This record gives sequence, structure tokens and C-alpha cells, in this order.
Amino acid sequence: MALVSYAPLRRWAREHDVDPGPYDEVGPVFIHAEPCAGPDGGRWPEEIRGTRRVLRAYGHDGRILGGYLLDRKTGLSERTAGDLLLDPAVALVHVRAVEYGCFLFEVRR
Repeated sequence: MALVSYAPLRRWAREHDVDPGPYDEVGPVFIHAEPCAGPDGGRWPEEIRGTRRVLRAYGHDGRILGGYLLDRKTGLSERTAGDLLLDPAVALVHVRAVEYGCFLFEVRR
């Protein structure tokens, strides 16, 4: 594993020709030293189920629309992300660690 700096909104913004503006934050992420396939299928990774996370919703213009705090009592993380995506104004959802704000992954339609 390696700890690197990453700007997760930047890639999405470039793909959609959007300026992320002040939300173009750079933060720490852990990455695998060797390529890996990632989690199996499109399901929520079991390793982080039930852990404290922040789900942050972004609009099609790259602006934050709101978010949701998942505490250790919340077992429906993937449903919560899906519920945020039911709003047509939401383009993607970032999943982050609560304490350090580390970006973990994003959820898209």
C-alpha cells in the first residue's frame, strides 16, 4: 500500500467538462502498490460496511449538494448512496472517512 495525494473530483470534472471550483480538494488516499481488480461486482465493499463514513453528493456542475453521515449503527450504506442518486440533480456521490476526510470511492449511476 502507498499513501498518496489525490483530487477525486478532478477526474470526473474533466470527463464532464466542468470546473470543480473550490471543491477541487486534494487529500490522502491509500492505493495498492500493484494493480488489483477491486471489489467483486457492484456491491458495497464488506470491509467498510458498518464503519463511519460521509457520503457527499455532487451536482452536475461539480458543486456539493449535501451529504449524509453514516455511523456504526447504519447498515444500509449502499442504499443511502442509491437514495442520494435518486435526486436527478445529483451526478455522483463520494464516500469518505469521517475522521480524516480520506476519499475511499465514488458511486455513480
